[in-house]
Amino acid sequence: MTTAGAEELPKKLQLYSFFMSSSSFRVRIALNLKGLDYEYKAINLFKREQHSPEFLKINPIGYVPALVDGDLVLADSFAIILYLEEKYPQHPLLPHDLEKRAINYQAANIISSSIQPLISLPILQYIGENVGPDANIPWIQKHVGKGFAALEKLLKGHAGKYATGDEIFLADLFLAPQIIGLTQRFNYDMTEFPLLSRLSEAYMQLWRFHVWHVIVMLSCMACYIRKLQRFRMWRVT
Repeated sequence: MTTAGAEELPKKLQLYSFFMSSSSFRVRIALNLKGLDYEYKAINLFKREQHSPEFLKINPIGYVPALVDGDLVLADSFAIILYLEEKYPQHPLLPHDLEKRAINYQAANIISSSIQPLISLPILQYIGENVGPDANIPWIQKHVGKGFAALEKLLKGHAGKYATGDEIFLADLFLAPQIIGLTQRFNYDMTEFPLLSRLSEAYMQLWRFHVWHVIVMLSCMACYIRKLQRFRMWRVT
């Protein structure tokens, strides 16, 4: 209860996230780059907490991430990041140059539409259970390879230290989680993609890109180890 004339403090942002979700990872990077304070709400997909009545009230489709800002709920990583970009101008995630901005949109869309949805945890579990565990290997190779080849070609004439120059922009937020996730979870061979490999090395030097990823992974490592014991994690070479 506030006294007369006193202003009510704004509510802290809340991020519903899963430690292995690349979509959630990219939003965490955006929040960290902009220096925003937020409350982390862990949703354990292994325990199917995304289907709980409590979370479905937040996001009826049952996906992470979801961001709560007061009365507003956003449940798509692309929408969340663009919302943060509009509301919080510090550390811009889009370049002023129109061409570079378009390249950032295109690179982010390749990942969010043509790579990540096809190799998400539910998809791989479904293939493993209904087709066979070995079916995941060619599936991942096909869809990741196709997407990475397109990204390698797209960024060749635009990359500097990072994807579209010497500053961190939208494309980097989508690239880093995808590459890091694939190399860590599946030991994916990046030999054919020298540009993306170089970018990955640059990302790992940035604490805002990997420290929170490591912290959140460690916080859930017990459930991760139990899951590894139960399900085979496929090696892709």
